[in-house]
Amino acid sequence: MSTTQSPPPTEGAEQLSRRAWGTLVVLCGALFLDALDVSMMGVSLPSIRADLGLSTGSLQWVVSGYVLGYGGFLLLGGRAADLLGRRRMFLFWLGVFAVASGLGGLATSGELLVAARFVTGVSAAFTAPAGLSIITTSFAEGPARNRALSIYTATGATGFSLGLVVGGVLTEADWRYVFFVPVVLALLTLFAAIRLVPDTGRPAHSSQGFDVVGAVSLTAAMLLLVFTVVEAPDAGWGSARTIGSLAGTAAIFVFFVAIERRAAAPLVRLSILRTGSLTRANIGAMTLTGSWYGFQFIAVLYLQQLRGWSSLEAGLGVLPGGLAVALLAPRIAAPLVERFGTARVIASGLASAAVGYALFLPIGLDSSYVPAMLPTFVLAGVGFALAYGPLTMAATNGVVPEEQGLASGLVNTSFQFGGALVLAIVTAVNDAATGPDSSPQSLLDGFHAALVVPLIAAVLGVAVTVSGLRASRRVSPADAVEDCDVQPVVEEGSEAWISACSG
Repeated sequence: MSTTQSPPPTEGAEQLSRRAWGTLVVLCGALFLDALDVSMMGVSLPSIRADLGLSTGSLQWVVSGYVLGYGGFLLLGGRAADLLGRRRMFLFWLGVFAVASGLGGLATSGELLVAARFVTGVSAAFTAPAGLSIITTSFAEGPARNRALSIYTATGATGFSLGLVVGGVLTEADWRYVFFVPVVLALLTLFAAIRLVPDTGRPAHSSQGFDVVGAVSLTAAMLLLVFTVVEAPDAGWGSARTIGSLAGTAAIFVFFVAIERRAAAPLVRLSILRTGSLTRANIGAMTLTGSWYGFQFIAVLYLQQLRGWSSLEAGLGVLPGGLAVALLAPRIAAPLVERFGTARVIASGLASAAVGYALFLPIGLDSSYVPAMLPTFVLAGVGFALAYGPLTMAATNGVVPEEQGLASGLVNTSFQFGGALVLAIVTAVNDAATGPDSSPQSLLDGFHAALVVPLIAAVLGVAVTVSGLRASRRVSPADAVEDCDVQPVVEEGSEAWISACSG
């Protein structure tokens, strides 16, 4: 089995070559498609329910089915990219994405539509970490990789924001176009990827085999955990069903840890989680997407239910946040990281988002858009632009090439699961705080209570990130070397150190 890797398309240069740009554009296209697909679905749900005659509970699973597939298989997808080949996994599952999306557009029943969404989520769980690990193994760590990751992550955030508008336009014609348009985009991306995406090779240790038991147990635990979080608002957080599911999840995780400690070629090298910078980056990823998804959910409900805006108008109202990401992230994230380090940039981004959410808390029944809402959307967009890319950099910097898929899967899981967890909490708080009469004031009271949750999540992210800065000041490079074999992370403006003795 060959373990030869293609030479990096940047070869350590700070400026991206033409070949590197081709690779990056294709990978950005796949991520944009994933984000667009998720976002478009939100505004098409009322039309889907009317056409297929779905109940509210069944309609939820059009979204939750995707979340289960994506969140449950991300870590498996990341490890499969490491062991089976990144390019191979990316191309195969991009094709599966196109087929599953097409089946969703042809669905005549809720069951078939949910099944198609689940398979679409599974395919995204394999393409996302494969695409990210192709970047982190093809671009030299430092300015070139930071710039590539800034563009890559900005593309995903932009796709999510634009999806609200695109979905509204397509739904006005027919909700099935929300499924068929991604098919065309996926096929175009697949054809381009066959030509432009390099084969980064497979690591030598892949010959040791695949940890089947670990893969099955971890995937089962992730599926049950995401399922529990999605269903908890309806079943009740204190219900026997929810508590039993959480206990079952914990038991499977304990079994997984026991398996990984004894496996010759573990699915997840548990000691990678001892790296403080990686752990903080994953917590930050959860709080960033979780706070934004939760806020956007309430903001769209507020605009549609209380202000009478259409789906398209609501999408346009949130759009300034997406435009801030699209315009700023590719230009400012990488230079700021090179000057100040990832931790300071991440903390600034989460703080910007927290300020924005705080400004939205006093929203009223007749608040004007420009003074009361626009600042929040802009500040949240600036926060995403500052934090999203650097979080990915922090989660993958210093990780050896054969574990880039694992690191990519971890951070993608955190982004996805953070969104599902905070959104579930936001929904539960909103339902509990909304009065029984469903009057405008009652709905507003529920929104006000729910809006506190994204604010708390963003503040938590700031606190965790700042704790890393304080820790780096207390531990000098000399002291770290005395404790164990360490290697410095190439990151100007910060004293970040990754332990190599844990491997």
